[in-house]
Amino acid sequence: MKLTPPADAPRARKIPATDTHHGITRTDNYAWLRDENWRDVMRDPTVLDKDIRSYLEAENAYTDKALEPLADLRETLFNEMKGRIKEDDSSVPSPDGPYAYYTRYEEGSQHPIFCRRPRDAENGEAEEIVLNGNVEAEGEAYFKLGDVAHSPAHRLVAWSADRKGSEYFTIRLRDLETGKDLADEVPDSSGGVVWDAAGTSFFYTQVDDEHRPLKVFRHVVGTSAQADTLVYEEIDPSFFAGVGETQSRKYIVIDTHDHQTSEIHLIPADAPELSPRLVAAREEGVEYDLEHDAERQRFLILTNAEGAEDFKVMEAPEATPEREHWKDFIPHKPGTLLLGHVAFRNHYARMERQGGLPRIAIRRLRDDAEHEIAFAEEAYDLSLGAGYEYDTSRMRFSYSSMTTPAEVFDYDMETRERTLRKRQEVPSGHNPADYVTRRIFATAPDGTEVPVSILHHKGTPIDGSAPCLLYGYGSYGISIPASFSIAALSLVDRGFVYAIAHIRGGKDKGYRWYTDGKLFNKKNTFTDFIAAGEHLAAENFTSRGNIVAQGGSAGGMLMGAVANMAPDLFKGIIAEVPFVDVLATILDASLPLTPPEWNEWGNPIESKEAYEYMASYSPYDNVRAQAYPHLFALGGLTDPRVTYWEPAKWVAQLRELKTDDNALLLHINMDSGHGGASGRFERLKEVARVFAFALAVTERA
Repeated sequence: MKLTPPADAPRARKIPATDTHHGITRTDNYAWLRDENWRDVMRDPTVLDKDIRSYLEAENAYTDKALEPLADLRETLFNEMKGRIKEDDSSVPSPDGPYAYYTRYEEGSQHPIFCRRPRDAENGEAEEIVLNGNVEAEGEAYFKLGDVAHSPAHRLVAWSADRKGSEYFTIRLRDLETGKDLADEVPDSSGGVVWDAAGTSFFYTQVDDEHRPLKVFRHVVGTSAQADTLVYEEIDPSFFAGVGETQSRKYIVIDTHDHQTSEIHLIPADAPELSPRLVAAREEGVEYDLEHDAERQRFLILTNAEGAEDFKVMEAPEATPEREHWKDFIPHKPGTLLLGHVAFRNHYARMERQGGLPRIAIRRLRDDAEHEIAFAEEAYDLSLGAGYEYDTSRMRFSYSSMTTPAEVFDYDMETRERTLRKRQEVPSGHNPADYVTRRIFATAPDGTEVPVSILHHKGTPIDGSAPCLLYGYGSYGISIPASFSIAALSLVDRGFVYAIAHIRGGKDKGYRWYTDGKLFNKKNTFTDFIAAGEHLAAENFTSRGNIVAQGGSAGGMLMGAVANMAPDLFKGIIAEVPFVDVLATILDASLPLTPPEWNEWGNPIESKEAYEYMASYSPYDNVRAQAYPHLFALGGLTDPRVTYWEPAKWVAQLRELKTDDNALLLHINMDSGHGGASGRFERLKEVARVFAFALAVTERA
């Protein structure tokens, strides 16, 4: 089935608005799509300006009409993907004192159920429901749980929920003996909760009217949120604050950071009323994160200080953790990027990436003996789970690849015994031997080798005839893992090659891989992605003009950039919550995320050079009269990260200027934000919709 767009596409009114920076004047014909009362819309979508609402609803109706012939395909895809989910699945219980905590789903349910049982009980034995997300979500158009954190005495649970998609979470307290919530209610939090040692108070971060997490408060159980104590306030709007704890649970950790600098304050968990103690004052370009080695009364500090580009670990006495007392514990090793760490009583585990692949290293703290956990596949994903406990020799990790469903292991750090605790079930059936996963390298214009992970069915001919879905992100140092995807199989089983381009801007090949794809190196991200597509065609995995590109958020900006730069390479573009109005957004310091973004993109307010560089690639500003691929843009009305007007303006500009007859579709979810629809099955329906689009434009529907 071929996707044929209807002829009656909506046309947004043109109302020119101008702004001038550094003597350069730009005109924006669609700036009116940004509601002046956007802050109010985040909290109450019903107050959206009626003209803007009418236009967005017209675009949604047009998209529904265009995709109507694909309704059966979408339903088929949804049922396929749903059939690969074990509907009554549950997580591996995680022990904490007398209990083991876990989540499970019931057949047909959208949201998780949080449970516990006695530590040594068998599956389902003496189960106690801590919180049922399905009950809490009843009657809500949108519902997302933030945190579900039990108190140290296991009597109370602090839980948070967002009911608009705007990421304003309200925290409540549940008494597990009565099953009822207390009167305590804390609005406008970022969602996370950290208890003190006694369980009489908890810490949280408040989100302000600009949606910036700048204040950390302490709430005492049984009191009003208006009486909460301000513990820390960040005065620099380019730094965001967060709160956590060390694995030892001895310290509350207040972390403030932008994209390249961090600062930590500590509060003893058994003395929550004390003022936070600064560890090391922020130093531009220096990041650090710490863990607590309680047995040896020291902190282990993961940092890029002293020129350690790929990070190293330093130690400092617990009594004097200031910068001048830091000394090397694990030296910097160029090419081995340290990603994260956790300290147990007798062992120290860290995640590393070497040669583009993750691994886990274990150090025994009594004698510093080390070993690694090894894996054999060409491309895979690995994650380290700390669990709740500190005094244990067991840690948990998860492994998957593009062909291998997720496996959860408990690992004895002392004996090196690996115990499989859970293997992801695919009820409809999955044989890894039916699929091929590979990692190849594309050569960028400057000679850099860019990794590309590939999945295809073993029966797919590698002769250039297969369509390809090429996914990319490439910002903020985020690396896209080569993990198992129940959704991707629906494309691969229909003859697609599914590929992930590990482009610069992530940290796939070390920290420099990130810096080589940000600020004045940002265009490397786009040319890397284009090089990946061209290499896939050159190696006959697909062909030029038969590639559907997909990316979301900053990856959506990537989609907009490559659509402008190399439109003939792609058959279709899927841009989810796309950050495409880059220049206007980063020029507007009032928007929620703009000040912290200046270290990622540059500050066009102060720097003409940054302004001109961003103007040269900002997708919205570079739409021009040319043929474009089929394009599907998706956004969320209450999205505080990528505001709804970015994809709306972009589509309006494209519809005005593009010279082709290809489909141009926009869908704004009027009940959600950045993460799309809530609930595991509603999200699958969104995936089915964009995959139906990909199949239709490549005429595989």
